[in-house]
Formats: sequence, C-alpha cells, structure tokens
Amino acid sequence: MSAIKKQLFEQLALIAHSLSSPQRVEMIDYLAQAERSVDELRQLVGLSVANTSRHLQILKQNGLVNVRKEGKSRFYSIAGDDVILLISSLRNTAETHLAEVDRLISQIDTNTLNEKTISKDELALKLEDKELLILDVRPIKEFNEGHILGAINIQPDDIDMQSKNLPRKKTVVAYCRGPYCVYSYKLLHSLREQGIEALRLEDGFPEWKAAGLPSK
Repeated sequence: MSAIKKQLFEQLALIAHSLSSPQRVEMIDYLAQAERSVDELRQLVGLSVANTSRHLQILKQNGLVNVRKEGKSRFYSIAGDDVILLISSLRNTAETHLAEVDRLISQIDTNTLNEKTISKDELALKLEDKELLILDVRPIKEFNEGHILGAINIQPDDIDMQSKNLPRKKTVVAYCRGPYCVYSYKLLHSLREQGIEALRLEDGFPEWKAAGLPSK
C-alpha cells in the first residue's frame, strides 16, 4: 500500500510541476477566459512559438488543458472548472502566506485598500435588481465566450469614452479576468473621476462560472 501511496503523490506532484512556471500559470489564466490558438497565447504571454508550445504540452500531458485541431492549427482550452478552482486556491494561499503578494497587489491601484468590493455570492443575490449595472471589462472575444448574466461589455482599450455614456443613477459593478486584472481598476478610476461610485467584483468571470452562478 505504501508503494501505491508514493505513486499517488508522484501524480499529485505532476500537477504541482505544471504550476511551477509563472508562464504556465499565466497561460491558464488566459485560457480560463476563452479558447486560444498557440499564436494568440504567444502574443499574450510574450514567448516564442516554440516555448509556448513546450509549456502547453506540459499542461496538456498533466491534464490541465485540452487541445482541438483545426487544419494545421491547434486551439487550447481549460480542461475544466476544477482547474480554475485550483488556481483560485493557489492564489488564496499565496495571499495568506506571502507578504510580497500583498505588496504587489497594492501597486495595481493606489486606491486598492479603500476600494469598495462585492463578493460573487452577494452579486448573485442582486442580479434581478433593475437598478444594478454590471460591466464586463474584457476583450469582446472573452465576453462572447461567456459572461455574467445581464452584463454589458466595456472594451478595455476604450474605457474612458464608453464610461462617459453610462447611466448615472444605477449601482455599478465592474469585473474583468480576475482579482489581478487591471481593466476593472482602470474603469473604476475613470468612473471616480466622473463622480460615479462603483463596486469591483472580488473575483473574475472564471470564478463566477466555476461556482455555477448565472452566466450566458
């Protein structure tokens, strides 16, 4: 039995190995938003095609991503919501035990500590509130792949212009790829400059979807 136990731990270590590279963790973050080709990931992560493919192969071998072939191209996607929960757990553990993580988070936005946030469970209870305006601040491809039910898309490269056309009397909740994504922070900053109070969702859409909450 002890031999089997050792073999099981070896299998667990394969998952840990997959997450031992910051580039692979970043790729999982992007794939949690939408299916992507090798070239798309290469551009997002800033690696060569060869290095991107090498990292993806490790993730695939260890069961964290799926691959779909279309002609000569390969498209990768997250293997399941459990992978999203794994990354979320990793993030929570790092925030609890690594002081450097808190320091880096505080640099995302100078107003982070005083920022008003809302949890996904709290937001889920308010989805039918007609005075609520939920803003998804992600590229259109990611929005089209899935978003919180009733959310409106704000393009990251047009935040200032689009934020000026938002209703002024509604409660605004903004979210993007996840807690470390800067897009929602930028939108909140733009809204604050206009005198509009808004909330930031503590998590991103992947965590929302993984929790089984209403999405489209």
